Amino acid sequence: MKQYRKIIFVCENGTTRAPMAEAIMKEYTLKYPVEIESRGLIVLFSEPLNQKAEAVLISNGINLDEKMSCQLEEHDLQEGNLVLAMETAQKQKILEEYQGLCQADIEVLTELVGDELEILNPYGGTLQSYGLCYETLNKTIQKLVKLINEGE
Repeated sequence: MKQYRKIIFVCENGTTRAPMAEAIMKEYTLKYPVEIESRGLIVLFSEPLNQKAEAVLISNGINLDEKMSCQLEEHDLQEGNLVLAMETAQKQKILEEYQGLCQADIEVLTELVGDELEILNPYGGTLQSYGLCYETLNKTIQKLVKLINEGE
């Protein structure tokens, strides 16, 4: 895997899966410095992290103070950036909306690491479903960190 300057996790509204992935990834040590951020595909106005997602992160010793959702924008799609969508449909939406403007590598997180299933959206579910989302993200991000640290 090539070296990236920035890794941006993307989910629908930027309040649950992407910021959870960002927070988890920041807990790991990478062999070279990489900015790690999260964005939403549809962010009409900034919103705080989903309360259940925040509770699950805190229960796992991770605190994302004052995290607010942020819209994915053209400048996020520069060469040297890796944009990781949670679902194939989100990857397609990015490619369609930013057609011709996209210099970044756009991937589905789970496909990149060789997993078959996408990261399910726990939105509106029980606290347990958010916990399951965290566990799935953590396992997937462990594989991503290994890919990054092993290089080519």
